[in-house]
Amino acid sequence: MCRNIRVLHNFEPPATSDEVQAAALQYVRKVGGAAKPSAANQAAYDRAVAAVAAATQELLDALVTTAPPKDREVEAEKARARSAERYGR
Repeated sequence: MCRNIRVLHNFEPPATSDEVQAAALQYVRKVGGAAKPSAANQAAYDRAVAAVAAATQELLDALVTTAPPKDREVEAEKARARSAERYGR
C-alpha cells in the first residue's frame, strides 16, 4: 500500500472530500506509474481519479462500526512517535 494513503474511516470529524480526492490521486499515480502523466494520458488519469474518489466516498458512507471515532490529533501524534522511533529522531 502506498504510504501516503491514510486511513479515512472512523475519524471525528469525518474525512473531507479533499482527503478522499488526495487519496484517490495518490492511488491512481501509484497504479499508473507516473506522478505527472503526459498530456496524452491526462484525461485518463482525471477520469480514474474521479472514479476512485467516488468509489472511496461510497465505501466510507457505507461502512459501519461500533468503535468510537478516532481523534485526528491523537492519531497524528502516534504516527509522529512511530516515525521518531523508526528513524531515530
